[in-house]
Amino acid sequence: MKLKNVPERDMKDERKREVMDLCSKMIQISSITGEEKALVKFLEGEMKTLGFDTVRVDERGSIIGKIKGRGSGKTILFDGHLDTVPVSSQSFWTKDPFSADIENGKMYGRGTSDMKGALASMIMAASFLKRDGGTDGDVYVSGTVFEEVAEGWALDFILDAIQPDIVIIGESTELNLNIGQRGRAEIIIKTKGIPAHSSNPEAGVNAVYKMVSLIEKINGISVPVSPTLGEGTIVLTDIISTPYPGASVIPEICSATFDRRLLTGETKDSVLKPIKEVILELSKSDTTFNAEVSIAEAELETYTGYKAKHYKFAPAWILDADNAAIEKALTALRETGLNLVEIGIYSFCTNGSSSAGIHNITTLGFGPGREDHAHINDEYVEIEELIMACEGYYALAVELTV
Repeated sequence: MKLKNVPERDMKDERKREVMDLCSKMIQISSITGEEKALVKFLEGEMKTLGFDTVRVDERGSIIGKIKGRGSGKTILFDGHLDTVPVSSQSFWTKDPFSADIENGKMYGRGTSDMKGALASMIMAASFLKRDGGTDGDVYVSGTVFEEVAEGWALDFILDAIQPDIVIIGESTELNLNIGQRGRAEIIIKTKGIPAHSSNPEAGVNAVYKMVSLIEKINGISVPVSPTLGEGTIVLTDIISTPYPGASVIPEICSATFDRRLLTGETKDSVLKPIKEVILELSKSDTTFNAEVSIAEAELETYTGYKAKHYKFAPAWILDADNAAIEKALTALRETGLNLVEIGIYSFCTNGSSSAGIHNITTLGFGPGREDHAHINDEYVEIEELIMACEGYYALAVELTV
């Protein structure tokens, strides 16, 4: 079946330049998490110039543009996050991370792959749709804040306002179609001891030794496994004692952080339960053992001044294999020339934890670049993939709003 309004495989040079130009300008604007204001202001003006029917910035600081449909179709939301991780040291880069240099068919810069390239392609695809007569349903594009530290938190607010039928996440897929991801929980464990002078250790209880015993037990906890999403891993990511530096004091507190990758159906309670059981077991065999476990809670404040508490728990999600949107999306992408597109899943966490994991909205992932190019030095996006992503978003909007 030939899709109506889907562009020819070879996008016109003028439109290619527009996509590259927008992406380049976005890369030149630093937008570290919490510092997205300048990029939002730029995109607000660009979206209006590009013909979006409405453009607004919500109280958390995310930007949402709308291309109004003909009123007879579904509402689709394309989402890409605005924020990037910092550049630890420019000396580790061979390119200026904010220059958007182009070399050998690649555009370099912080955020090219994760994920300003995808967001630029989404914005331009929506603009091209408007110029070409629009779609049956409304098309939204959101640029969300704070994704790097709180996946789904900013998108959750937008979903409540828009209530889309379908969400497209633009995180890197190498132009394949992703239908799920593992989730992520950050777990904080504290062991409590009794301080004493290090010359008299028997007078105290060393919280670090207690943590070592607990970590050994946690390493023995069985984690769930999914044939599609893989293993629900639990990994120690940091550990620190109090007081620090010790200064001849037996540590009275030891805190450890664990990264727990989640599978579908897991909840805060189910994730913490086996750890609580281990703590209870150790407490019964050692009267000096005292520990507690919880999901990490963060205090967030966006550039708008919006403040909130956020539990670091982002659910896993996966679409049912018979979901009609999957076949329609594959058809649309193949019509653009992506004949080798495959179905996959994300290994990392995305804003889909909100749209699919919490709101149960049909969610698909499609974007330029590779997952393992996120956050690297000399980050880049292939120009060809950038253009093909724009064509893909255009086709997805046409097909999925019907």
